[in-house]
Amino acid sequence: MKKLTIVGAILFVSVLTLGQGNLIIYGWSDYIPSEVIEAFSQEYGVNVTYDSYDSNETMFAKIKAGARGYDLAMPSADYTSIMIKEDMLIPIDKSLIPNLVNIDPSVIEQMYYDPENTYSIPYMVGTTGIAVNTKYVESYPRSWKIFELPQFKGMMSLLDDMREVFGAALKFLGYSVNTTDTAELQAAKELILTWKENIAKFDSELFAKGVLSGEFWVVHGYGENIFYEATEEELEDIDFFIPVEGSTLWIDSFVILKGAKNIDNAHLFINYILRPDVAAKISDYLLLPSPNVPARELMEEEPVYSAKEMENTELIKDLGEDLRIYNSLWNEIRFGL
Repeated sequence: MKKLTIVGAILFVSVLTLGQGNLIIYGWSDYIPSEVIEAFSQEYGVNVTYDSYDSNETMFAKIKAGARGYDLAMPSADYTSIMIKEDMLIPIDKSLIPNLVNIDPSVIEQMYYDPENTYSIPYMVGTTGIAVNTKYVESYPRSWKIFELPQFKGMMSLLDDMREVFGAALKFLGYSVNTTDTAELQAAKELILTWKENIAKFDSELFAKGVLSGEFWVVHGYGENIFYEATEEELEDIDFFIPVEGSTLWIDSFVILKGAKNIDNAHLFINYILRPDVAAKISDYLLLPSPNVPARELMEEEPVYSAKEMENTELIKDLGEDLRIYNSLWNEIRFGL
């Protein structure tokens, strides 16, 4: 045990000797607390630039189209898999990420697309659900069926995210969120078209503000976004739940992009994020259960949902060529093409 401790200490020191210079991150909006980034910058003397996106599709399209200058991105599992296959990432030097040992092994086990963490390091795990503003809605099913109800017509929104919306419909119908069965997908499309008649819009950016202000009464979205935006008084009227039929599971990871110029600082930042005290601050900020085991003991806030509540969720997977079926049906839904 002493030998392992010494080796770990040497690795930790080697990481600490890095720093200075720049780091450019392309990540989800409001996903890393600004104070965490600032503390990292102060501790290591690294100037961090954080550019944000609102969907995996946006991030992937921009990088695939040739956007340069980014060091780190934070794709979800299916897009991490795609980016590995598309040769868009560089291997991670895990000797520079000793804090990887803090990640729950059950999370690593879910990463079928990168089981050895060759290209990706988990950042956060969570699910997607429904938020209802009970100031305007008194009685409702805790189910995806809520989007069929005519009394809420024009006061609801769905995420502008193909896999999340299909995942919701497929779960409601009792199918896998990763099905490639054309009959099942067609049934899901028809259901989504029914939902579309009742929603005000597909929205992945302003759903949190919308449900808090009363612009929308029911929204499909991420609980952490809503709780981040809300005051304590506003939260008294918000009921966020994972529908009884289940929902999608997501794993967002750090990846180092091909063409990155600040590779050492990218490793340094990932390792810093996996430090238990830092990971606890992040989970408290996002109000999500932490995938970082020692961080769980340091958290001070109650998460939006527990790990147990996520038991009936299913990881969105990369479907390869079969994704074209989803794309075609999604274009029909969104644009009538």
